[in-house]
Amino acid sequence: MPVRRLDPILVDRIAAGEVVERPAAAVKELVENAVDAGASSIDITVEAGGRRLIRIVDDGQGMSPEDLELAVERHATSKLPDGDLFSINTLGFRGEALPSIGAVARLAITTRTAEAEAASSIVVEAGVKGSVRPASAPKGTRIEVTDLFAATPARLKFLKSDRSEAQAVAEIVKRLAIAHPTIRFTLSGEHITSFTYPPEEPGEHGFLRRLSRVLGAEFHENSMPIGVEREGVRLAGFASLPTFHRGTGASIHFVVNGRPVRDKLLLGAVRGAYADVMASDRHPVLAIMIDLDPRAVDVNVHPAKTEVRFRDPAFMRGFVVAALKEAIARFGFRSASTGGARTLESLRPQGTLPPRLASSPYRGPSIRPANAFAGWQAPLDPPERGHAPASGLAEMQASLPDLSAPSADSRATLAEIEPEAEEAPLGAARAQVHGTYIVAQTKDGIVLIDQHAAHERLVYERLKRERASSGIARQMLLIPEVVDLDPVDADRVLAEAEALESLGLVVEPFGHGALLVREVPSALAGGRIRELVQDVADALAEWGQGAANPLEERLDAVLSRISCHGSIRAGRRMQPEEMNALLREMEATPLSGQCNHGRPTYVELKLSDIERLFGRR
Repeated sequence: MPVRRLDPILVDRIAAGEVVERPAAAVKELVENAVDAGASSIDITVEAGGRRLIRIVDDGQGMSPEDLELAVERHATSKLPDGDLFSINTLGFRGEALPSIGAVARLAITTRTAEAEAASSIVVEAGVKGSVRPASAPKGTRIEVTDLFAATPARLKFLKSDRSEAQAVAEIVKRLAIAHPTIRFTLSGEHITSFTYPPEEPGEHGFLRRLSRVLGAEFHENSMPIGVEREGVRLAGFASLPTFHRGTGASIHFVVNGRPVRDKLLLGAVRGAYADVMASDRHPVLAIMIDLDPRAVDVNVHPAKTEVRFRDPAFMRGFVVAALKEAIARFGFRSASTGGARTLESLRPQGTLPPRLASSPYRGPSIRPANAFAGWQAPLDPPERGHAPASGLAEMQASLPDLSAPSADSRATLAEIEPEAEEAPLGAARAQVHGTYIVAQTKDGIVLIDQHAAHERLVYERLKRERASSGIARQMLLIPEVVDLDPVDADRVLAEAEALESLGLVVEPFGHGALLVREVPSALAGGRIRELVQDVADALAEWGQGAANPLEERLDAVLSRISCHGSIRAGRRMQPEEMNALLREMEATPLSGQCNHGRPTYVELKLSDIERLFGRR
């Protein structure tokens, strides 16, 4: 067949398929244009998820009639004054958004500059451009997109429900609102919860207020500030404490030179930074702005401009990882405040007393806290011999746990509380509950500590310090232990024998699928060797071998598994001195607010919260 030029309208529709694959993409392009126009307020309205209507109204600088006529032409833009694609300082620069949208929908634009006596308007319908006409409108630009994809009905079949498309629009607006906190954003329409983000003052405090509005009020008190600069690259923003996390990575926000991006390199850097303190299936909440020379980053690698390419990706990844790790090291001793809130919620009254007790002469509250006193036995007289208990008592007894064994150790209360201990962040130990949890008293509340999780982190950090200084202390086994593994696991461990020796674990081959363990870290002396070696094999399988992951990260992953075997196990009774020593070591150890798997090591309840729980406030 002969080669021929495509029809210009068909060319625009092909371009629209790359730039505007769904209503949210059209909203993104139009809002970015409003930001580039210097708008201080942007209103977005959608109907039918954006399929029937998208309306963007801004108070930016507007366009003259001549500029308006050119703006709907393909490859026409005001954002590349010198034509340099390697120095882009705006969000929209391709000159494709408006003509692409006009090729697949009805596009109406009304705009006015501050100097103009009247506004100008133009309509583009299914790629056919109308003439510029005078209109009445305030300064700024109003764009209406109706019947999106009417000119390409096949595209409509690939859209999701109106509600799903509206939620995608909301997500786009939220990301842009994070990237530009000084601009007022309003979103309204069908299948969506309307919201308005008022403009914030420039600087760190205004940015944090915007983040609290977008990411939730809890983020404010569970975030860590980030502010570092190196070799002309500046990182600024906030990241969540390791114990404040979400089930997906949707709340990870990066802004590169004012552009919200979802970049694989940056997302991988976040995972690497939190790998030591968060479970692999959880994700932090963060928003970080990256400012650098536009020539050091290519924003022209994706039609939707959601990905970027850094000139020095290794430097950028290492910089982000180092900045996040430094913040985690500074604030990682804190545990998320939501732990205390969840604890209080679990203690709130949730049920009613049995009928017999509810009708007793006592006129206090007729409800009891569920789970609040799991080990408490109601002081009721036992039924007479040969008589079944009353139904109300039977129901209550059935709801209580078996109390054949004591559930709490109160030996810590025998010791006097030293004033300086109570003034410490984690307070003074008062009791051990169920051989697993330490109850400590602070000057303004109580703290509940998971002894195994806390000590696991302490052992891990101690082993890392030893490795970094003089090497992990090893202890030779009097009788080397033979450990049988799956042959694949055994080969995997032997392949890393040299690295494992630096971690204090010395192994040798001992036949098919078997290893001989000669030395173990001193901190693990007396532990269960087979479980230790199997955990090491599992860690190596999870992180892989070779250059896929940096050696330091792989060693830390293995060391994390090793430290589990040297920590105080749940169920072990502790003396008051041991408990207080554990609390003081937690206060002095970075990252002690969470265990190696990202679970909180303690929760704190303020006295005021407890008083509200009992109706004293």
